[in-house]
Amino acid sequence: MHTAQIGKNLYLIDLETGGYKNFIGSYVIKTVKKTILIESGPTSSIPNLLSGLAELKIQPKDVDIVAITHIHLDHGGGAGTLLKHLPNAQILVHPRGVPHIVDPEKLWLSSKSVLGFVSDIFGKPEPIPQERITAITEGVIDLGDEGVLTVFETLGHASHNLSFHESFNNGVFPGDAAGTYFPEFNTVSPTTPQPFYLEASLLSLDKLVSYCPSFMYYSHFGKANDAIRRLRGYKAQLLMWNNIIQDAVKQNQSFEKITQRVLTEDPLMSKLSTFLLGHTVYAKTAIENSLYGFTEYVKKAQSK
Repeated sequence: MHTAQIGKNLYLIDLETGGYKNFIGSYVIKTVKKTILIESGPTSSIPNLLSGLAELKIQPKDVDIVAITHIHLDHGGGAGTLLKHLPNAQILVHPRGVPHIVDPEKLWLSSKSVLGFVSDIFGKPEPIPQERITAITEGVIDLGDEGVLTVFETLGHASHNLSFHESFNNGVFPGDAAGTYFPEFNTVSPTTPQPFYLEASLLSLDKLVSYCPSFMYYSHFGKANDAIRRLRGYKAQLLMWNNIIQDAVKQNQSFEKITQRVLTEDPLMSKLSTFLLGHTVYAKTAIENSLYGFTEYVKKAQSK
């Protein structure tokens, strides 16, 4: 079993990408009127996603929408492959992501450059026909059963990040706008790959707080309660990273020194560091790529 009901009309499928549990999840909102997936996950995990739907007794023909928080390979890379199995589904995505999922070759080459071997774990994205794409930055979807899914922009981590609020349980799906959650540690780490924009990220966190959510549904990974405290804590953590990295850049410290400083001076990262450094994927994404992205942001900000 790699599915679980986590709320009213709400289910989580652990995609077990690359054999890793608690790494990437897809969420299912199911009512009599609508069946919506939040995140396709990467191409390599589509068989696991389909088996999860079968486990939940959901017929592929009954899926109406696949809502993608953003088009990075681990969140939406598998959407093109998935749609071959979902004859009636539309992809919901930010307009800036549309060209890159209609023709994903540039996305794939860019991902390989940034992610290296991790891109092969995720798999190459397949193109999506234009007519099966709905571009959106904000709106409300009627779920039936007196429930709605609200769509809104949360930029910063990416220029095409959407978040979703579901009214049944008062929870939000932030994509990567609120970091990566590690349920084993009940701790979050920043997701700030290049190009990262701190100001936009902080505004997005304020927007998420404005919905007064009770729960967070992290794509990486799982449901967490006390959502407002977590969002405010993440904002404080980003500001801490900014202070640490600004000081390091002013002192012309090496990237290795910046990494060491963040992993020791941020108490949450200190708590996670042994696990992250020992994880094949997270060592690359959560540490190397995130710190590089934040460092490049700080260097550009200081050069203005």
